[in-house]
Amino acid sequence: MTQRTLVNERELLDQLDAVRTNLPDAFEEASAVIRQKEEIIQQAEAYAQDTVKTAQQHAAQIKDETGIVQQAEREAHQVREGVKQECEELRRTTFSEVERTRYSTKQELEQMRQQTLAECEEIQDGADDYAETVLTQIEQQLSDMLEVIYNGRKSLQRNAQSQRYQKKNAPASGSSPPSGSQRKK
Repeated sequence: MTQRTLVNERELLDQLDAVRTNLPDAFEEASAVIRQKEEIIQQAEAYAQDTVKTAQQHAAQIKDETGIVQQAEREAHQVREGVKQECEELRRTTFSEVERTRYSTKQELEQMRQQTLAECEEIQDGADDYAETVLTQIEQQLSDMLEVIYNGRKSLQRNAQSQRYQKKNAPASGSSPPSGSQRKK
């Protein structure tokens, strides 16, 4: 037939609307996760700054005692390192969640695409089956018509032969015309 594919426009548009509807939700979820990550990092940094300030104030108060100052610096350093590790872990976790959401969204889109392609193929197969049925019917009708034409021509040929035979075998010109029963042959 042709290289064209018939697609139900309404179904295709519905599928595209579903994709368009689901994508903003997935991106909004990813954005919310990123915002939450940033808030947690800001809180952790504020906490770290507060802890450092507290440690520095404490160190200043007991400046005279070298051991206590060194202990405070070590504690501040440990707290700072702990906060850094927590921030890094939160960053990795958040990034991992964003990647999982992105991957999940990609899979959903691919699944929708595959489903749409399968539906298009199914529609194409249905159209091909319909065309095959219609062409078979037309072929049968043409075959029947050709048979009628063939039989009509045969009948005309027999009548023409019969008339030639009658003319050939007709009595001489002075004789009487053929009777009604002879004409109807």
